[in-house]
Amino acid sequence: MEDDDVPALSAETFAALQEFYAEQQKRQEILEKLESQKQLNENILFDENWQLSQFWYNESTVQALVKVIDKVVPDGGKVALISCPTLFVPAKRHIGSRIDVLLLEYDRRFEVHGTDYMFYDFNFPEKLPDDLNHSFDLVVADPPYLSEECITKTSQTIKLLGKEKIVVCTGAIMKDQVEKLLNLKQWAFQPKHRNNLANEFCCYSNFDLDEILR
Repeated sequence: MEDDDVPALSAETFAALQEFYAEQQKRQEILEKLESQKQLNENILFDENWQLSQFWYNESTVQALVKVIDKVVPDGGKVALISCPTLFVPAKRHIGSRIDVLLLEYDRRFEVHGTDYMFYDFNFPEKLPDDLNHSFDLVVADPPYLSEECITKTSQTIKLLGKEKIVVCTGAIMKDQVEKLLNLKQWAFQPKHRNNLANEFCCYSNFDLDEILR
């Protein structure tokens, strides 16, 4: 084939390819940095970004919620973690051999988790691949903001992804909204964070969370 016969890429396709390779290179650079700092085995790979309203769970809360995932999701099942990256590595480490774990998160630093990560913006709650609809045995969500808009839109995503079982960790001031939107019950278990926060946080679900954690 002559050079003149080689099909040329459109400007749009070429730009998309450049973006793809740039993202791949960035991901590799982050992985190499984490490896050099011996952080790849840590539960949380990154510091909190308060501008994104990120507040990581403390260890006892992580252990409790991973226990819930372990008890609720059957072998070969799937759990979706919405805006709660603290749970991802422990869940993968302890039960990832028998279930699929997907992290949906706005912070693109978590792209280092490869195909187990999906970019998620609660402002576009239904912008998800069709094959994920009603495919998760359990959805665990921690909406980033204590606002009616955020819980309303996150609830749309939860309903779209979930088959049945739901856990939502959010502020106590969101109780009425969570009950109205998702018909969830508040339980005694309260999630705690590494940095003590002024707001009281609670866990809501449509199954007996306290019984599982006894």
